[in-house]
Amino acid sequence: MNIKQAKDYIKSTVGLYLKKDEFGEYRIPVVRQRPIFLLGAPGIGKTAIMEQIAAEMGIALVSYSMTHHTRQSALGLPFITEKTYGGETYQVSEYTMSEIISSVYETMEQSGIKEGILFLDEINCVSETLSPSMLQFLQYKVFGRHRVPDGWVVVTAGNPPEYNKSVRDFDVVTLDRLKLLEVEPEYGIWKEYASEKHLHSAVQTFLDLKKEFFYCMEMTTRGRSYVTARGWEDLSQILFLYEEEKLTVDESLVGQYLRNDKVVKEFTAYYDLYNKYKRDYQVEEILAGQASPQAVERAKQATFDERLSLLGMLLDKVQADMKNICEQAAYLTDLRTVLAPLGQKTAEMELQKFLDTLEQLRDRREQMVRNLQIANSLSDADRKKHKSVIRFLEESRKEVYTGGYADTVTAYEAVKNKYAQSVAKMKAETMKTQEELHALFAFAEAAFAEGNEMLILVTELTVNTYSSKFIAMFGSEDYRKHNEAMMLGERGDDIRAEILKLGLE
Repeated sequence: MNIKQAKDYIKSTVGLYLKKDEFGEYRIPVVRQRPIFLLGAPGIGKTAIMEQIAAEMGIALVSYSMTHHTRQSALGLPFITEKTYGGETYQVSEYTMSEIISSVYETMEQSGIKEGILFLDEINCVSETLSPSMLQFLQYKVFGRHRVPDGWVVVTAGNPPEYNKSVRDFDVVTLDRLKLLEVEPEYGIWKEYASEKHLHSAVQTFLDLKKEFFYCMEMTTRGRSYVTARGWEDLSQILFLYEEEKLTVDESLVGQYLRNDKVVKEFTAYYDLYNKYKRDYQVEEILAGQASPQAVERAKQATFDERLSLLGMLLDKVQADMKNICEQAAYLTDLRTVLAPLGQKTAEMELQKFLDTLEQLRDRREQMVRNLQIANSLSDADRKKHKSVIRFLEESRKEVYTGGYADTVTAYEAVKNKYAQSVAKMKAETMKTQEELHALFAFAEAAFAEGNEMLILVTELTVNTYSSKFIAMFGSEDYRKHNEAMMLGERGDDIRAEILKLGLE
């Protein structure tokens, strides 16, 4: 299966393991909750999907790499204690709590989240001294004498032996206690992820043209040569920073992330060509609706590779702006739920109490973020949303404190106006992004007509979460014209309803 299928399977399994009966008991007894064993090549996103599952399900995540553990750290340190049997006193050995089990309890204590996933990576690379204890753990969730708390699902992962010399094959007795999921890298699935994460357009368009370079492992005379999904994502991040600082991207840099000489050379050459296309076509002018006749004519005559690269650049800018609008809408909708109840109490509230309330709202939101961070169940989107709410509350409190307002009602009106300004700013940016989208379609119609490039454009807008959500919220006649089969359905209506609420009553 691919990594997306594995994620869906793990998520449903965790949900079933945490399902309770009418008496609050887990429907599947702990002893029958087989740990999941995710087996796949390195760098394909095994750890990433665990973080996504925890964030989406609102449960905690504790992660450990088993290669870092000795028998003592995993099971706990031995100590001697005395016990009495039949009137006789004996010295017996016991163990301190395992570092792993201790981390689970600490996460529950600090975050307040009582259910979660214990994720043990590289489980098939444990040291020889720890190996005999793994069978007991996989069946009973016990390290030493200490058990994983109820409500915690064990998920493990490892690499096949061809990728890691330290791997030891599990015997049948061990495998019979696991739910084995074998995962293979698949570019189409990673492409969806890359689009959601807004990875660098040069990386995405290069791999669209050279899918065979997405993931490869081979032995050469100089040792193992490899390219992984993790490598492409890390390269994408450093490319953005290099461009911000106007630094030169060369083979030396690319080779730090992609360990295959052929792929390094081809991507570096493509990246230079990509930037040349960006300069030649004047992407900003195209999206401003000012594409030159020369740019249109060149695109008409261009090879498919050049057209795909150009389309990637244009989509990259528009989808980045769409993502920003969607994030602003989520933040403002959340903020409205915080501010609206406050407005109902202002008439009966002293100014100092109003200031204290703003501070308390900020503090509670900060504590919630800390708890989610401790539990490793905070998504990037939610982190940005919560941080934006916190910043607004802090800025509002400072402005009210220094504003010299006569009463709470006037102070609240100032906060309300600040919110309204944020909504107005979002609306202005939304109009600009809608105009960019229209300009993109106009250029594509002029340069590509109804060719494959138009199909790619509509498909990319459809499968990307942020662009499809943006179109559902604000509409696009160009998109509708080229995709008459599109069905927004009730979800689109719900999203539009949320936009209409962006204004305090």
